[in-house]
Amino acid sequence: MEGITYTVRQGNTLFAIAQLFGTTAMDIARYNGIVYPYTIYPGQILRIPVEEVRPPRFYFVRPKDTMYTIANRYGLDVNELIGINNLENPDAIYPGQRLQLYI
Repeated sequence: MEGITYTVRQGNTLFAIAQLFGTTAMDIARYNGIVYPYTIYPGQILRIPVEEVRPPRFYFVRPKDTMYTIANRYGLDVNELIGINNLENPDAIYPGQRLQLYI
């Protein structure tokens, strides 16, 4: 099975990470040898078991992000990303804002 890596951020849970990548918390725990799934911590690098490597469906804006840097990070067209999220002012994104990356 192909996999990707993900760095755990403050507030992440295995369940939420699994939802982002279309897998299950149990599969992530098993794939990483995690016995107690509530013991993940910020900065921990997890391998995510996925059949097809795709960007996560949603992205949470971080400080200093721009629509261009987000689109570039995931190989997306910036205008399409702006359209998917119905942004009137793409320069007015803010940390913590949830953006949909693809339909």
